[in-house]
Order: sequence, then C-alpha cells, then structure tokens
Amino acid sequence: MERDDLDLKPTVLRGDKDELTPGLSRRSFFMAAGAAGVGGAASLLTTTSAKAQSTDWTQPGNNNGVIELQKTTGQSVDGTVGIDYYGHCAIKITSPGGATVLFDPWRDDPSGAWGLWFKNEFPETPVDICMSTHTHFDHDAIHRPVSTMVLDRMVGNFEFADIKITGFADKHVCRAPGWYDWTNALGEFGVQACPPDNVSHMDMVVYLIETGGIRTLIWGDNRHDPPQEFWDAIGQVDVLTLPVDGSQHILDYKQGNDIVEQLKPKIIIPTHYLSETTSYTLTTLQNADEWVKSQKSYKMLDSASLSLESGDVAGMDREFLYFGHNAHTA
Repeated sequence: MERDDLDLKPTVLRGDKDELTPGLSRRSFFMAAGAAGVGGAASLLTTTSAKAQSTDWTQPGNNNGVIELQKTTGQSVDGTVGIDYYGHCAIKITSPGGATVLFDPWRDDPSGAWGLWFKNEFPETPVDICMSTHTHFDHDAIHRPVSTMVLDRMVGNFEFADIKITGFADKHVCRAPGWYDWTNALGEFGVQACPPDNVSHMDMVVYLIETGGIRTLIWGDNRHDPPQEFWDAIGQVDVLTLPVDGSQHILDYKQGNDIVEQLKPKIIIPTHYLSETTSYTLTTLQNADEWVKSQKSYKMLDSASLSLESGDVAGMDREFLYFGHNAHTA
C-alpha cells in the first residue's frame, strides 16, 4: 500500500557542512546507527567510539571440542583426574574424558582499595567451563580464562561430559580470625557482613565436582560453621580444598582442622595463601607451611600439577598435598 506521508527526503541535521559531512538524511542516519550496532543513534554525533564491555567475543577458537564432549554426557569414564594449581584459590580439574573446569581465577581489586595483590594478570587458560565461588576480586576474574562456558556462582546441578557439578549456597566468612581484621572494612562502609542480613558479596557457593570416581569439594572462602543440612547435603568427600594460611586470613588452624575432621577427606589441598610465584606480600597473607607441617601426613609437591586415580585415593586418609610456591603462570 502506498503512503503519501512517507518522507525520505534528505533532512540536514547539522546546518554546518564541510567536505566530509555535506549533509545527512534522516534515513541514512538511522541506517548508519543500525549498521554500527549503536544503541542510541545520538552517539554517532560524539567522538566516543562504541565499545563492548566484555571481551569474551574476541576469544580464539570455537566450541567444536565441547560439541564432541557433550555427546558423552552422563557416561562414566575411568582414568586419571588432573588437578592444576594457578595460585591463590585457582584450580583446574581435568576429567578422565578430557573435560576441563577452572575455579576462582583471580585479579587485582579494580577499585584499588585493597592494593596490589597479584604480580600478573591471570593467564588466558583454555578451559571448557569457568566457575566462581563468590564476587570478591581474588576469585572472580571469570573474563580471563578462554572458556566456552561461564557458570558464575552456580547453585544446583550441572552435568557435562563425564563431570557432574553441584553448587551449595552458603555464606562467606564474616569475622576475620587472624591478625589482620579485614572484616572491619565492611563496618566502615556501614554494611552488614554476617548473615542473615549480609551484603550480597558475602554470599558463597561451595562446589562438589564428581568425575573419575573422585569427589572434590571446592571450599572457597566459606564459613567454618554452616548449618547441619549443609554437611548432610555434601556427603562423602575425597579431595578437599581449604583456604588456610599462616596469617589465618580466612580460616584459622583450628577451624580448618575441624572441617577436616567433619568431612574426613582422603586428600586436603591448601589454598588462599601467599605464593611467591603469583602474589605480593600486600595480600597480608603468609604461606601455609606451618599448618601443613603440623598435620600427621603431608607431602610437599614439586610441581603445579597433580594426577589422581580413584583407586589410589581410596587408600588415603587425610593426606595433605601442598603445592607451595608451584603455580602455573601460562
């Protein structure tokens, strides 16, 4: 149907002209805006270029590997479970079938309020899945790994390839047990750190990963005394990561030992400590040597990688495996 009121005649938006902008019609203006992907057409008149907040779309590679792995979802695969340490609380698990999941990549606090913690940016590590336990800067650099999937603070069940992940919602430690009373900072800003009225960034998710016959619990910065239903839901744990260091920044030695006694894991991996490879003393953290060496059985690992077989793990009892200053940087 022909319309008489459809006016596509050039309408000059700016009276001044030069050799580059001799005039701009209403139609060509909005066509240009659409082609440029600009939300507000008026932004074309400014000198600020449009930018995407996320850089994930620039990542190399594609999801061909994930497409192949998803064909095996729900199938149990026997073999070696790999654990790679990237410093602080960042751990990558590789399933026997080759699926990879990385937990808690770190970064420096973007506000600058907490100082310089890390010596470099987190490496752009290729993984299938990237996950974060909570929104603090030393756990939430989910933009850095080259990951096909990001499951940020996931609660509930997720299955992919030969991996099953369960997220349990709980709460962050809200009273610093060590010498550095970092939880006072929240009070200075007039916010509540402790439940039930805590601010949202003091919420936590603890992850249980099941693959290769091994159940690994990523503790994150969770409180040491969650309610009984939390313990009941978790069940058996083979490998447990715990944030205990010499400064007792997140958990003190007794709290860490109590959690070990409660869960009775086969293996304990210390996290959230000062690493000469990845972090500065400005973290106020210390190494975990003292806590590890106070245990009945421990091993000082000589690399940043660990390979576990379910049969071997079944014969262990509260064995501490300590990465020390070994950490992947690429």
